Amino acid sequence: MLFLTRWFGVTGADAERDLTHEPAIIEEIVAKTLQMQGDAAAQQHRPLARGTHAKGICVHAEFEVLDVTAGRDHGLADRLGTGIFVKPAVYPAIVRFGNSDPHVNSDSKRDVRSLSFSIEPVPDGSNPTRRDYSMQSATTLPLNDAAAFLAVIKVLTASNPAKAVWSLSFRDKLRFVRSVLLVQSQLRQKIFPYQQLRYWSDVPFRHGPTDVVKYCATPSPDNPAHALRKGNPDSLQEELVRHLNEDARMSRFEFGLQFLDTTKMTYWGKPRDASFWIENASIDWNERQAPFHTVARLTLLPKSQLTAGASEAVYFDVTGNSTPDSAPLGSINRARWPAEVASRKARMSTNSQGEQQTSSGESAASDSRNCSRRIG
Repeated sequence: MLFLTRWFGVTGADAERDLTHEPAIIEEIVAKTLQMQGDAAAQQHRPLARGTHAKGICVHAEFEVLDVTAGRDHGLADRLGTGIFVKPAVYPAIVRFGNSDPHVNSDSKRDVRSLSFSIEPVPDGSNPTRRDYSMQSATTLPLNDAAAFLAVIKVLTASNPAKAVWSLSFRDKLRFVRSVLLVQSQLRQKIFPYQQLRYWSDVPFRHGPTDVVKYCATPSPDNPAHALRKGNPDSLQEELVRHLNEDARMSRFEFGLQFLDTTKMTYWGKPRDASFWIENASIDWNERQAPFHTVARLTLLPKSQLTAGASEAVYFDVTGNSTPDSAPLGSINRARWPAEVASRKARMSTNSQGEQQTSSGESAASDSRNCSRRIG
């Protein structure tokens, strides 16, 4: 089946990947991301927000690293116990729940939701080192790699989308069609409170010198939540705030690691090499073949919603706030970092100027973050 999906952008080997031109592709992605960020703000008559994930809410939490040796054989425990997961500890965390769209939409609009969080300081030798994690309520990204990213964002930022699609190369047209179909399938998910959703990293990261993993955050089955209020454009945010302020038991998420295992993982029934699983962000890692292993627990703290001003200053950078042994991998990760950094600089620069012009010192801008979900 790979021979067919190759036409739609899935790559089987490094020889099929245009690594020589990838820097130029990324440069164009950065420019288009800034354009999309500005267009969304202009359309909604508001200051700049994040390039995507424009609507969100920030809260405090604790990230508890568990004893990875408990109940496990030595081989698995040694693989899990890398970096911050070497020994049990509890770290303060800032969590942001959000919607993926670059526009500030009603919470009742179908969308992929996100959970991002940072922990600091984390002892790393003699220096405290911050760690950032970013996950979404879908197992994969609809954008397979940098080439698909560029094809899609060209259409999203065009004044005439139909003409933009027509102007794409034949291969890019197929990449665009596949991305649209994947987005539409992900948007079918039902709307649940933020604290009752499961979130995945979608893309892989290093875990020590040799292993590669994906992350997930699985909600506890007893996380409290009330029914969402129909017709309320802020129902997800208001339910989370109600939960933090009223419930006696706070929501928890089990944080798990999924190892890349080329000896067990298959695509259309056939094993693939490590680069296949790393470079194709739209290909799922089947949990029946590569299960998640719980290594930590993220617990929200009561009455801990950040103020609007404090939330505006929050950002997440899974590349900048990583180490060589926990760095992100793959084409999408290489492409999104420069785009996210540029988007953050633009947003924070605008917010800083706004703060200087308001007597209260409050930032006037909204929040947001990435680029995958706006199609359709």
